[in-house]
Amino acid sequence: MNLAAAPLAASTPGFLSPSGVEIAFLLVGLVTLGAAVVTVTTRQLVHAALWLVVALGGLAVEYLLLTAEFIAWVQVLIYVGSVVVLLLFGLMLTKAPIGRSPDADSGNRPVALGVALAAAAALVWVVVDAFRTTWIELDGPAQGSTEVSGEILFRHWVLPFEALSVLLLAALVGAIVLSRKNAKEARD
Repeated sequence: MNLAAAPLAASTPGFLSPSGVEIAFLLVGLVTLGAAVVTVTTRQLVHAALWLVVALGGLAVEYLLLTAEFIAWVQVLIYVGSVVVLLLFGLMLTKAPIGRSPDADSGNRPVALGVALAAAAALVWVVVDAFRTTWIELDGPAQGSTEVSGEILFRHWVLPFEALSVLLLAALVGAIVLSRKNAKEARD
């Protein structure tokens, strides 16, 4: 055994020795997963929207831990800021019930759980199969940097991004129209 290599091997972390960032990533991931599960299982719409804020905020923290600061801020500004505010605004305008909503449950929970598990298994299989031989190139700009993210966004994802903005605008206009009809019916 080479004694000169022993201190070097002891000082470098092994494959199964996690760093602080990896432990934080796992803990934040568990909190995010828990918030996502509560989001889809709660029977109160406002609570679901607020748990969605926690789940989306957890994703932003995960992006920060992956050193993708730009994507983390986009997550906070677009999803946590805009989408959840739009959702709450729509709930308020349509006079959705604030408390428990017994009519929000259709009784198909076992079927929905089976479909969700099958979709999750298929997604994990597709992602693992697609990226099994993919290597991250460490030369050049970081993958989460503004330069790389902007280039990918404006080259490949402009149309879906704009379609999503039109869809969100249509949802907001629809909520306003629904609330105006209810106000007119209340006056008559």
